[in-house]
Amino acid sequence: MKLIGVIPARYASTRFPGKPLHPIAGRPLIQRVVERCRLAKSLAEVIVATDDDRIAKVASQFARVEMTRGDHPSGTDRIAEVAGRVVADGYINIQGDEPLMDPAVIDAVAAALDGNEMSTAVTPIKELAEFESPNVVKAVVAANGRALYFSRHPVPYLRDVTDREPADRLKSFPFLKHLGIYGYRRPTLLRLVTFPVSPLEAAEKLEQLRALENGISIAAARVNHDSVGVDVPGDVARVERLLGEFSLG
Repeated sequence: MKLIGVIPARYASTRFPGKPLHPIAGRPLIQRVVERCRLAKSLAEVIVATDDDRIAKVASQFARVEMTRGDHPSGTDRIAEVAGRVVADGYINIQGDEPLMDPAVIDAVAAALDGNEMSTAVTPIKELAEFESPNVVKAVVAANGRALYFSRHPVPYLRDVTDREPADRLKSFPFLKHLGIYGYRRPTLLRLVTFPVSPLEAAEKLEQLRALENGISIAAARVNHDSVGVDVPGDVARVERLLGEFSLG
């Protein structure tokens, strides 16, 4: 199965304008992500998908670039435009702000796509701050490995321990964190973007809920990797420190 990794990259960002081009230990953030993706064994090619000429000019020095429209509501829609021109069996949607992405996670998502329409990755929640944060998406996964639901709220609801402190509730159940990486079969991806924004997607602001609401199952690979992204300028120093530790290790 031929799989292509696609990294959506926007210049406009409310919290961090120009983020893909910001230097991380001397290289643009988007280059760091491309380099990690190329270490994955499952990808035949890595493409940067952007609507910005500034990103395209820089990224074209180290990766294939596909220009896309500027009005896409989500990364999924941007990747679907690329899929309309670049034919493959499937595509892996990799966030452009994770320069420490583990290539093994990409390969796990790719493997989970075998026999499934969509795939993603989840990892155990270990920190109380992540358990309580609405910016950390939680996942509920069935015994067969298929995702049942995603939410910004801690799910499932623990009825018997609801009056306990959050730290105790976290210890009472193996809560899962959703990692923002997706695999799509090409027909599934092209079909998914024809659906309008679904009610649950609009409520939670989570695009993967559009797939679940329209009957597209998502296989969830369980991994040990924890994502470390660059969301705001203040994250740069931490990521650079971790990158240095990672390189030394």
